[in-house]
Amino acid sequence: MTRNEEIILLTILKLKGNAYGVSIRKQISQDMGDKWSFASIYQPLDNLVRKKYVRRMKGDPTARRGGKSKFYYEVTPEGLKNLKRLKKAQEQVWAGIPEISLENGK
Repeated sequence: MTRNEEIILLTILKLKGNAYGVSIRKQISQDMGDKWSFASIYQPLDNLVRKKYVRRMKGDPTARRGGKSKFYYEVTPEGLKNLKRLKKAQEQVWAGIPEISLENGK
């Protein structure tokens, strides 16, 4: 799983049922402090759907969107399992790294 895919999966979890392209991009911008292009959101989302880590669901069409539907995303059990495995691996890699190393680069 790429770092961008991980960030998107975590963001979908954070948005609790309100995860669609624009809301995902907005939340990532708030959390990361920089703006991601829509391409940097949708390509990893497509990959996550293909890997079955994310489920894509079509919402109801709305007049506000000119009769078009939003696509919502939710993390699948397989996606959650992989996030947990990744978190555990990261914790093991970071274990034993003194905080001073991060502050001073030594």
